[in-house]
Amino acid sequence: MLEAALEVTVGDGVEFSFSVVNAGDRPVERTFRDACRADFAVYRDGREVWRYSDGRAFAQTVSTAEFQPGEAATFEATWPDPDPGEYTAEAALRVSDGSVTARTPFSV
Repeated sequence: MLEAALEVTVGDGVEFSFSVVNAGDRPVERTFRDACRADFAVYRDGREVWRYSDGRAFAQTVSTAEFQPGEAATFEATWPDPDPGEYTAEAALRVSDGSVTARTPFSV
């Protein structure tokens, strides 16, 4: 069972840190659709205003990762130029087998 958490740090831009940990007692294998293993999106009033993967190209390589019990992985991204306001951030593993996401509100 993979558990996820998303931390947001506001400074020069907005820094996102998405952590995924295998909280179970058995290995968990996930298949990634491409070289972008995690994606980040920002919403304001329910409308998407920024997405990490927009305008980027990623190698079209399918790969797998096995998370051992207690093993964690962290993925990071930066939103460089936000406007002031209230937002909700969402991070997701880009896997083809299941959904692993986390959301959190933040202010700029």
